[in-house]
Amino acid sequence: MKLQRASWAHHQIFTVLIWRTACAQRRPRSPGHIRNWRSRTQSTFGSSMRKIFSILLLAGNGASLGFAQEATFSTRALTPETALTAAKAAMEHCRKQGFQVGVAVVDRSGVPQVILRDRFAGAHTVEVAVSKAWTAASFRTSTSALAAETQPGKAMSGLRSHPRFMAAGGGLLIEGGGSLLGALGVSGAPGGDADEACARAGIQAVADLLEF
Repeated sequence: MKLQRASWAHHQIFTVLIWRTACAQRRPRSPGHIRNWRSRTQSTFGSSMRKIFSILLLAGNGASLGFAQEATFSTRALTPETALTAAKAAMEHCRKQGFQVGVAVVDRSGVPQVILRDRFAGAHTVEVAVSKAWTAASFRTSTSALAAETQPGKAMSGLRSHPRFMAAGGGLLIEGGGSLLGALGVSGAPGGDADEACARAGIQAVADLLEF
C-alpha cells in the first residue's frame, strides 16, 4: 500500500511539472499578451504548488499510517481469574494424591500471574514452581522434554547453567486458539512425572475457556 501511494504521488507530481514546462514554452510575444500570460501563469503555478503539496501530504500520511501499523503487535493473555482457576485445579489434583505442592502460573513472557502453596508444602516449592513455569514459557516446551534434551553430553546441556533454568518435569505450556498464553509449573510431588500430571490437570480445567 505504501509503495502504491508513493508511485501515485510521483506520477501526479511528474504530470504537474510537465504541464508547467509546456506552459513556459508557449510564452506569447507581444507585451500585452505577456502581461496576461504572466498573470495566468502565476495563478496556475500557485494552484499547481498547492496540488503538489496536497499530493505529498496524502502520500506522507499513508506512509506514516503504514509504519504505525507495523510498529506494534498484539498478543493474547490469560485473565487473572483463569490463571487462578488453573492453579487451584492443579493444587487440588495433587492434594487428592496426598501431595503438598506449590503452583505457579506465568504469562507468555514468564511473568508470574498466580502463585499458590498448599498448607504443608516446602518453602522451596514456590521458587521451583515459578522457575518451572518460566522455563516452559521461555523455551516454548515442557520442562520434562528440556530435562531429557539437556542431559550431560548433549548439545543443549549448557542451558543448565542458567540460574533460572529448571530441568525437571512439572512445567507445561498453556495454549489456546493456536496461541501461547503462558505456562503452569508445579513443585512438591514425588518426582517430575507426578508434578507434570498435576500441571496437566490444571490446564485441562480451563481448556474449554481457551479454545476460541
